Order: sequence, then C-alpha cells, then structure tokens
Amino acid sequence: MTREEKSIAIQDLTAQLADTKIVYVADISGLNAATTSDLRRACFKAGIKLEVVKNTLLEKAMEASENEYGDLPSVLKGNSAIMIGEVANGPAKVIKEFRKKGEKPVLKGAYINEEIYIGDNLLDSLVAIKSKEEVIAEIIGLLQSPAQRVISALKNQFKDEE
Repeated sequence: MTREEKSIAIQDLTAQLADTKIVYVADISGLNAATTSDLRRACFKAGIKLEVVKNTLLEKAMEASENEYGDLPSVLKGNSAIMIGEVANGPAKVIKEFRKKGEKPVLKGAYINEEIYIGDNLLDSLVAIKSKEEVIAEIIGLLQSPAQRVISALKNQFKDEE
C-alpha cells in the first residue's frame, strides 16, 4: 500500500467514524471464507457494516476523529474488523448469535455513544443495552398502565350503575 493509498484509507475510515456513534472492534481471525461470508450476511441483515481494517490505519483514523476513543486503540492488535451500526446492541447481538456456532468473532472493544467498552467479557452487558426505541416503548407502556386502570375502573363503575 502506497503512502497516498494509506492516506486515502485513513480519510475514509475517519469519515466513517465521524458518521456513527456505534463502533465495535472484533477479532475475526481464523474464520474461513464461508464462515466470514455468513458473518457478513448476518451483519447485513442486522443493518451493520462489517469491514476488516488494518490496525495502524484505524488507530490513525481514531486519532484524527473528533470522537474521543479513550483506550480503544489499545485493543488494536492482531486481526481487527469494525462493525458499525445504528442500534447500540446490534453488533453485540450478532456476535453473540454467531458465537453459538464457534469461538469467533471475539469482541475486542466498543465505542457506544461516547462510552468505551473493552473486553469480550462485556459482550452480555452490551447485548442487554436497550435501544432508544425500546426505552421509549417502555416509558409509554409505563405511562399507559395507570391510565388504562383508571379507564377500566370508570367503565366498571358505569356498568354497575346501569
């Protein structure tokens, strides 16, 4: 890769990082072509972009980015792939589901809404993160519950009077 190609790759990665608040870094080394293709397909279905990256280029892109990645560059060893999604727990769910069939991918770290998570041991915690839509639905459900009880009580009261 020439210096110019590296520069372009860093600019592209920096632009991708600027456009998202959810980036997972995973190790997919050792996956054969068919398994890697299955992982890409699973990511695509979940609306996640999967891209194998060179660690040094990703590290430089993180440094150039306006986002603060903290210790995340420290996990950039060995083979790395980034998973970029719109839903905070989307990549974690794909990794967890995919690992039912094997040991990879291994979560190295994640950047989610300015929070840094490092280590595969946090995978279950990341799967449990609720999306914005899930939180809103939960709040609406909580708000509707008392109102529904009042309406039911009023309906029952009017039925008793008839």
